[in-house]
Amino acid sequence: MKNFENPKFLIKLIGMNPLTKKEKIIIIAVILGVGLAIAAGAVTIAHSASRALEIYTQAFEDYKAGNLQNSYYQFSKVSFLSDLKPAAIYRQAKCAEDIEDFDAAIKQYQLLFNNYPSHRLSLRSKYHAARLLVDSRPDLAQKYFEEILAAAPGTDYGIAAEYFLGKILLTSTSDLTDEEKLEIKNRYMSYLKKSPSGRWVQNILSEIKIANLPIGTQDYLLIAKSYYLLGDLKCANEALFHVPAAKSWALGAKINFSLGLKSKAKALTEYGLSFHAKDVNIDDLRDAVDLYAKTEPNEYGALSKLYSYPAPVGRDYILNLKCQSSPASQQLSCYRELYNKYPESEYTGDALANIFLIQVKNKEYAAAKINGRSYLNKYSSIKYSPMVMYWLGKVLETSSTDRDEYKSCYRGVIARYPDNYYAYRAYLNLNDMHGAIINNYIKEKEVKYPYEINKDAKLNLHLAQVGDYDMLFELNDDEFVKSWIYYQKGDYSHSMLVARDAMEKIEDKPDKYDLRWRLVYPIDYYDLIKKYSSHVGNNSPLILAIVREESYFNPQAQSSVGAGGLMQLMPSTAKEIGSKHGVTIDSVKDLHNPETNIKLGSYYYAELKSMLNGLDISSVAAYNGGIGSVNRWKSSLYYNDTDEFVEQIPYQETKDYVKKVFRSYWNYIRIYSGNE
Repeated sequence: MKNFENPKFLIKLIGMNPLTKKEKIIIIAVILGVGLAIAAGAVTIAHSASRALEIYTQAFEDYKAGNLQNSYYQFSKVSFLSDLKPAAIYRQAKCAEDIEDFDAAIKQYQLLFNNYPSHRLSLRSKYHAARLLVDSRPDLAQKYFEEILAAAPGTDYGIAAEYFLGKILLTSTSDLTDEEKLEIKNRYMSYLKKSPSGRWVQNILSEIKIANLPIGTQDYLLIAKSYYLLGDLKCANEALFHVPAAKSWALGAKINFSLGLKSKAKALTEYGLSFHAKDVNIDDLRDAVDLYAKTEPNEYGALSKLYSYPAPVGRDYILNLKCQSSPASQQLSCYRELYNKYPESEYTGDALANIFLIQVKNKEYAAAKINGRSYLNKYSSIKYSPMVMYWLGKVLETSSTDRDEYKSCYRGVIARYPDNYYAYRAYLNLNDMHGAIINNYIKEKEVKYPYEINKDAKLNLHLAQVGDYDMLFELNDDEFVKSWIYYQKGDYSHSMLVARDAMEKIEDKPDKYDLRWRLVYPIDYYDLIKKYSSHVGNNSPLILAIVREESYFNPQAQSSVGAGGLMQLMPSTAKEIGSKHGVTIDSVKDLHNPETNIKLGSYYYAELKSMLNGLDISSVAAYNGGIGSVNRWKSSLYYNDTDEFVEQIPYQETKDYVKKVFRSYWNYIRIYSGNE
């Protein structure tokens, strides 16, 4: 090593002078030594990670078995070099808390947030420590809650901190000053405003009654709202006695509808819309209008009556509902009134989209082109933009000689709204495919962790391997990760729904290779679906789509009318189909067997298809609305193609069902094709 301290040797080393044979041997030996040290370190780290996982696994098994003291000890053995250490410390705190050793629990929580201040468990550890310190060390608890509120005011922990800061002040002395009472009241009302049905609402409502706080009109309205959400309608009404009718009528109408006092609820709604619409919460106003309309046998008549009242706000909402329930002959004029009378309303775009679609149905193509282009220039709602762009393409294809113009509309739907039903229809048109089916094959791909595997992902994978799903939920707020956790637990239905809702919130959809799509469109039970589809000639991905929309992959699903299982079969239908194919159905429970349900559902779909000339669009409609209804529509409706038939289906539920099933079918074909 002395050579490395020699300047002449260093000059040689960097290439200025040639090295001697002895010096070369020294360098090689040093390099080999460093390499071996690095390799040994890597092996040690790998061994340490593996050992930490073994220890955590055993500790967690003890935890689940209720061996909490041994679990606490085992978790303490997880190395501080392991990424599992913060989770292990948190588990130690939970063990101590479960056996009511609160001092030990507080120490572990403090260890975690002091040593891992940026870790995802840090904030909640501080919250739990503060919660346990409220009685014994209120000063320290107050310090922690103030830090939580400052760092994360909009989180559940920040909102809860508002309650505890009020509670600490409330219990600090029996002789509160007026200023202290006002501060407590403001803390409590802030909580009720942000979380009107939250965990600590009951405590707040009880403490308000005994603390003689300075409660005002707006405070009573918040209190009434919380009682209403908790289902305590009597106390909700009592709180509203302190609020002028001008401010309370909408919530009062909701409460009285819930109590079954329809006449009083209707009178309050009419009173409010006549004089005081601007003084109430707009969501409460809309709820009151919805309840009013739904309790009347003639919804259109009820909405027409409500629209006649001179409400300064909310009339655009009422008119939009009125247009939706209008007779077909009056819808165009109704939507025109909405569009022209309320140009700044959030429903104006919806009105223009409906005007466009009605004009298309009436074959008023010149006007439809103008309004379709106007809509696409002004609006970009996911609800209507794909439909307008697609139908504008169809109108242009019918009435224009410019092929590029109408094809650009179809391509635009696919590019901007790739997972939409109308993207599926646009694809068929672009490729001159006149049937409903693209192909009968998808490449099966497993559900994987939905993001790049980084440090956080590795921790999640380790915890999933251990089966510590509760900890995974504690650590993760991302909805797609939550979906993946549910999938790891085998809760396929919940997994799909969480991922579906998360994907709906994303405006610019990821490409089809993004792993999140597999959570939105999983292929659960696909082996059974393929097996029985091949027996009867059904399209396997289409049956998979039906299963997704019927039950969300929940084999225990049961509808309010008695349909059960993955393909939601009525018991009478299942018995009839079963008798034809040698399958005995003894009870409704048999429908919850995945194989039995898929087998009978496949036979049933094939039977519908055979009676409807092999048309899948008609068969899917019949699966939901009944074959009698479909035959009646096909004979009474005037339509030139599949698109016109679907748009004219009289049952909104069936129309939406057809679009949802073929949207799912399209996405299965889109996502599960090609390479990984």
